[in-house]
Amino acid sequence: MKKQRLMFRLYLTLWFPMIVGCTDFVEMELPPSQLTGEAVFNDYATATAALANIYASLRDQTLITGGSRGIGNILGHYADELDYYGSETAALYDFSIHSVLATNSEVATLWNDSYNLIYACNSILEGLEENTSLLEDQRVQIKGEALFLRGFIHFYLSQLFGDIPYVTRTDHMENATIGKLGSSVIHEHLVRDLTGAMELLPTEYVTVDRTRANRFVAMALLARIQLYFGYWEDALSATDTVLGATGQYVWEEDLGKVFLKGSKGILWQLSPGTPGNNTLEALTFIFEQGPPTMGALSRPFMDGFAINDQRAVQWTKSVTDGNDIWYHPYKYRTRGPSGSSVEHSVVLRLGELYLIRAEARMQLRDLDGAMADLNKVRGRAGLPDLGGLNGEELESTLLRERRYELFTEFGHRWFDLRRLQKAGEVLAPLKPNWQEGHLLFPIPQSELLANPNLRPQNDGY
Repeated sequence: MKKQRLMFRLYLTLWFPMIVGCTDFVEMELPPSQLTGEAVFNDYATATAALANIYASLRDQTLITGGSRGIGNILGHYADELDYYGSETAALYDFSIHSVLATNSEVATLWNDSYNLIYACNSILEGLEENTSLLEDQRVQIKGEALFLRGFIHFYLSQLFGDIPYVTRTDHMENATIGKLGSSVIHEHLVRDLTGAMELLPTEYVTVDRTRANRFVAMALLARIQLYFGYWEDALSATDTVLGATGQYVWEEDLGKVFLKGSKGILWQLSPGTPGNNTLEALTFIFEQGPPTMGALSRPFMDGFAINDQRAVQWTKSVTDGNDIWYHPYKYRTRGPSGSSVEHSVVLRLGELYLIRAEARMQLRDLDGAMADLNKVRGRAGLPDLGGLNGEELESTLLRERRYELFTEFGHRWFDLRRLQKAGEVLAPLKPNWQEGHLLFPIPQSELLANPNLRPQNDGY
């Protein structure tokens, strides 16, 4: 955060070659030197390019990137999804054994790169204030997406670090001394940004492959936020609305097609930066010979699949060296370029929405409704319908279904263990260095030194 001044301009310049390659966003021939200052908002193409940079950075660089530095990989090792096979000198090793320090380089990257993107969101929002160069519908669209992305990034930061600054302006001096906010205030900011985005965004997509947020995408994220913060009725209402949009979203019964870019069960996905490329997730998780060089699905995870669960067949793949056997995620199957892109990185999809609604219904004591939603997910996996479960049994089953439906997708398993107070129970037997303080990552030491208002450090560090 201490390097925020001019960061937005630097990002635009550095990422310009990628931006103009994202034809879903914009095709333009504007020199990088003009992608600064007021020129960004002189026309819709350059303003959209600024927005495209944020999506591209999330995909390729930080937070929800499918690469090894993204939270899908990091939190998969931090929880109980992935076993680590890489070097003990790598930063990821510390996550796998729960020995993360405030000086860990990946922690600092998650924090700094995420706040740099928040700064970019705020630059766009401020640039749109009193803007007269864009048409009103163009200005409203870009503002809605910037609000959505700002809320999206803050949400993940709050789940990783707990109390954090919620940054809404680009003022360098103000941001250099900004303090942390508590959970309830962060929730208020998140709801404000997401409801603001919903009011501005259309229900239709502005790109045919669903790579930019629309109103239902913002509503789906708000449903997750309300679930995490315990607002069950609000979570239920939001999921009802999204799942009711059957003209736009269609449940995919074939497990092998859920993650194909054309699936109608996808709400939001990130397209590769180059036509013909596919996901970083496939490059990160798939290995073709053993032993793995980084990570593999853990043995307890694989042993926990229910008999006849077709997700074990369709969404995992085995590799053997003749003596031992390992498994890797196989939700994304195309490792490397193809004639045309067949898979994008799926961020929000209907499977999660049914699980959110099931949990909200359970908390509101609609057990039959909760079981109906779980049966929707279980049926696709080839599992029998549930019936007659009490509240405790349903809660246990719900956590299990979330584990096997959402594995290695942006840290769902870790966030579930943390918010449902199951982390110690599950991880203490598996992680010798486990401590209750590990429910949150440490605030980077460099940030604490630069800004004393970020103190105190999170417990355990």
